[in-house]
Amino acid sequence: MNTEPPKHKMVHFPNMVNALPSGSGEFRRVLWTGLYSQVVLMTIPVGGDIGEEVHTVDQALTFTSGKAKATVGGEEKDVEAGDLVIVPAGTQHQFVNTGPTPLILYTIYSPAEHNPKTVHKTKEEGDELEDAGKDEAPEWSQKSKKENKDAGRV
Repeated sequence: MNTEPPKHKMVHFPNMVNALPSGSGEFRRVLWTGLYSQVVLMTIPVGGDIGEEVHTVDQALTFTSGKAKATVGGEEKDVEAGDLVIVPAGTQHQFVNTGPTPLILYTIYSPAEHNPKTVHKTKEEGDELEDAGKDEAPEWSQKSKKENKDAGRV
């Protein structure tokens, strides 16, 4: 994975909704980081959770397998494979796996939330690295449209 701004070319993830690895053992893996967004694959073990949190970025989560209790801005809802949940920036949220199988989802952050090389095997590892400031989005992914245009990135 590259930590430089993305090239001007297509990035293709075939059959993303139907064919994600149901046995993925990694809690979090960044798949792609762009100038204004980031795609991250997450696997939440049975009985596990994402962790109650608030981001300074928007987040859209698409669930591809499993079941969960979503709590977003104080509202609770059961979610499952095929569902999409939007979490606006600044909104407290939590997702708890309530099913008998791993909860698998991909999430899009806008702008990026994590280092482009991020792979966290467990939630605990992710929390530790985030708390230590070792999982930060690249500076170039936090620039304005004008800054990116002036720098020749767009």
